[in-house]
Amino acid sequence: MLSEEINSDQKENGEKKKIMAFQDYVDSLKGELEEILDLDELEVKIYLNLLRTGPITASALAKELDVDRARMYRTVDKLVNRNILSTTLSIPKLCIPAEPTEAFELALRKKEDEVKKIKKSGHQIIEKISSEITSTNGISVPTFRVVQGRANTYSDIAQIIENSSDTIYIVTTLEDISKMYHSTIPEKITICEKNGGCVKLLVEIEEYKQISFVKRFKATETRICKLPSKGRMVIENYKQMILSDSSAANKASLNSDLDFSLCTNSADMINNLNRLCELLWESAEPLESLVLKKYLKGKK
Repeated sequence: MLSEEINSDQKENGEKKKIMAFQDYVDSLKGELEEILDLDELEVKIYLNLLRTGPITASALAKELDVDRARMYRTVDKLVNRNILSTTLSIPKLCIPAEPTEAFELALRKKEDEVKKIKKSGHQIIEKISSEITSTNGISVPTFRVVQGRANTYSDIAQIIENSSDTIYIVTTLEDISKMYHSTIPEKITICEKNGGCVKLLVEIEEYKQISFVKRFKATETRICKLPSKGRMVIENYKQMILSDSSAANKASLNSDLDFSLCTNSADMINNLNRLCELLWESAEPLESLVLKKYLKGKK
């Protein structure tokens, strides 16, 4: 009897370890899937858990992920509408995930359709506007605008980098860099370098193994330091900047639509923050520094 209880406990502990290991795996993938498939954190968890468990009901899925059932049903309906999930005709309905290859192809086709639409009608619309309206906006007046959505913010960052031949500072978290890696920003860095510019990345890391995630971003230069906040700063040398605060960044990890950024060419704001970036850069450690590597290895 005792041996049966021990075996039961061992089996239960083994299952718990498997679930914990899977959740760690989900956490490591969620940033990449959020960007590629345009999903939020809950949607990523639902999709990956269904791939692991196979078809189950939305109610069972809500219980496993400890999510309110009403919220689960809404999210499942949203994923079904996007063809990421499908449901059976049985009662109760079972949720079935799309194969990963199919899901990625759907995301790719969606992006391609958006690009085709812009190319087809964009130039015509610009010509019509230009022929009818003469711009009277002065360029000496500081401007401010708020950008909503991580994808829109990354698009603005990519545009600044692509059109620059100067120094650009990117000060942000490792999580944000892992998401930027799956945008067009890394390839725009190459264009910036060809134009004579450079992108200097300042990021904070805690473990030696995280260095590879930073290196693959391929900034012109990278240094490691203690960041003043968990927000995001992108500053073109005393010209323009994009700023997101830490609360927006934390919310955005759950939903990319909650990523709000301030874009401005205000000289007063840019000069102060550009100087801050220069001071951080001077005190930061180069990514390849042997001192840094020893320090990080000591924290393993």
